Amino acid sequence: MSPERSRFPDSITRLTSLSLLTALSLALFAAESVLPAPVPLPGVKLGLANIVTLLALCFFSPGEVFWMLTVRILLSGLFAGQLFGLIYSFCGGFAAFLVMAIVRRFLTGRFLFLTSICGALAHNTGQLFAAALLFGSFSVFAYLPVLVLSGCITGLFTGLCARFSQKYLNPWLSRFLQK
Repeated sequence: MSPERSRFPDSITRLTSLSLLTALSLALFAAESVLPAPVPLPGVKLGLANIVTLLALCFFSPGEVFWMLTVRILLSGLFAGQLFGLIYSFCGGFAAFLVMAIVRRFLTGRFLFLTSICGALAHNTGQLFAAALLFGSFSVFAYLPVLVLSGCITGLFTGLCARFSQKYLNPWLSRFLQK
């Protein structure tokens, strides 16, 4: 056992690491909110905070990542002042999390981009379901082809970013964590 691991109980180390990743995802959310949209279409954004969710799924249990995502969605909604947007964020975020957690079990690390694309598509679909329920009309699904195309592109981008980041985070997190 390394000296770093022996100083703190495993639960404290895991909680601290999850807290740092949550803070990182909030910082990415804040940075993305001040950047111009990649394309001038409603609902299309990069989803930079999802890079951290993907990385967390590589190092933590799905239950731990679920709580990290919940905290991130709540805090980002409060920080952005978009409490109504929380409904969309929860529906999209949890749909993406569920799909990514399932897909992650079947795909290895080098296919992280596929996990990300599946998560992006689930996120867009979850948000469309929320809109359909809120507006009482399934006509919002006419926008699905646009969101599928954008979800594939942005999912690929965030997945490649996560894969690149994983190379550098793997040695750091592996020293402290055991999955």
